[in-house]
Amino acid sequence: MAEAVGILEVFGLATAFVAADAGCKAANVRLEVFDKNKPANADSLPVPLLVCIKFRGSVTDVTAAVETGMEVANRMTGVVQHYIIPNPEEGTEKMLKISALDKS
Repeated sequence: MAEAVGILEVFGLATAFVAADAGCKAANVRLEVFDKNKPANADSLPVPLLVCIKFRGSVTDVTAAVETGMEVANRMTGVVQHYIIPNPEEGTEKMLKISALDKS
């Protein structure tokens, strides 16, 4: 069985770093590479960059990490959305590795 993945999309890279740090300290999870998106309506957003944090681990740990990350992000610039995938299928696993921040 694959590890669960918790996806937390927030406004801004600084918020992503702080939320990811809090989530990792709250639960036994590891991070996968962040992803970013600058939407067409970026000028109307609190911060013009959306960053996706991906936590990996058990469903229980991923849930705790996402919830903690959301608390921190909401005190900063805010949360766009979040979701937990308990058992990602093979095609989803491939897509989770794609990142606009990883230029190598």
